[in-house]
Amino acid sequence: MVALSNTDLRDGGSIDAIMAAIGARARAAAASMALASSEAKNKALVLAAAAIRRDKDALIEANRRDVAAVQGKLSASMIDRLGLDAKRIEAIAQGLEDVAALPDPVGTSLARWTRPNGLDIERVRVPLGVIGIIYESRPNVTADAGALCLKAGNAAILRGGSESTQSSRAIHACLVEGITAAGLPADAVQIVPTTDRAAVGAMLGMAGVIDVIVPRGGRSLVERVMNESKVPVFAHLEGLCHVYVDRDADLGMAREIVMNAKMRRVSVCGAAETLLVDSAAADKFLQPILCDLLDAGCEVRGDEASRRADPRVVAATEADWTTEYLEPIIAARVVDGVAGAIAHINHYGSHHTDSIVTGNSATAERFLNEIDSGIVLVNASTQFADGGEFGMGAEIGISTGKMHARGPVGVEQLTSYKYKVRGRGQVRP
Repeated sequence: MVALSNTDLRDGGSIDAIMAAIGARARAAAASMALASSEAKNKALVLAAAAIRRDKDALIEANRRDVAAVQGKLSASMIDRLGLDAKRIEAIAQGLEDVAALPDPVGTSLARWTRPNGLDIERVRVPLGVIGIIYESRPNVTADAGALCLKAGNAAILRGGSESTQSSRAIHACLVEGITAAGLPADAVQIVPTTDRAAVGAMLGMAGVIDVIVPRGGRSLVERVMNESKVPVFAHLEGLCHVYVDRDADLGMAREIVMNAKMRRVSVCGAAETLLVDSAAADKFLQPILCDLLDAGCEVRGDEASRRADPRVVAATEADWTTEYLEPIIAARVVDGVAGAIAHINHYGSHHTDSIVTGNSATAERFLNEIDSGIVLVNASTQFADGGEFGMGAEIGISTGKMHARGPVGVEQLTSYKYKVRGRGQVRP
């Protein structure tokens, strides 16, 4: 793809023309990808992983330029989301290989039956077609999204954030190298060659060209996509994740889970943003858990009971119960048992990922059944909200909607199905 600058694309019509051309190439590539063999797709991903490892130093340098351009403009946690180092680059390469190792969903027979009239009916997985991914900050999404779309037999149009332009383009080049070396169309994974926001608007209007759009970013991006898109959307709303510590929890386990859920990486969508503690155990549990967080440099915004437990806790406002901080900040509240926790989460949460810490199996099952979220965990950190951790190789995002896909969006979620009906000359009476 020819790299275009924003200067070349100042005219809105030019962006529309460029996006139309990208879309036409993607549709042609999607037709080829739907028929691509598992061997070719896997080869492309393995070769792309090799290119990522080979170009590690160039990727780090490209990322250094991205980070330098936004230094002082973004928070420390957002810089962390953007940053690449040798360890993260190896994780990107390993992720490509993990996706290659997954079973190919395309062509899988989901069900088959024969009608009394002799018609043989089979439901079979097929690719969605052309998938548009609009994302911010994290350059690894370029690899994850491209790999998953390719494995599921789709074509992808990637539009990354302006802050990760150099990093994303360098990763994309490695993907294309692997794709073409495997004999697949280079246009199977394209990256939008401009940071002009008008390109996003053009993508949202490409009904009939793009089959589904996946937004991955902050609330403003997702709301824009949801409000303006003429293309079906996999909703990836903010990760307003909760950890509820029940009266029957083991205190040591609770302290470890809460710390990991909040502080392992504060900038990921699976980071806990609200701590809920059972009022029946608040006297025992609340102070040590809050002390752990505060001593680790986490600001706590809490209700009256939380402020009594530790004077360093600042007063929470109503807005704190609905805020995805992506910073070392957490809201804390004492609730009336599991019923109070369920009521709070279902009212304030974003239906992303929520966890309970408890030794009571009946309470755990109630939490699992009544929390209306894409991912619900028992005695585990919310930071497991990641397709790789689910054995899915990677994921494009965590879908908080309920149509077609929910939770981690991996290769299976990037397919649909069709019915193959085999007859012997039957006609309908």
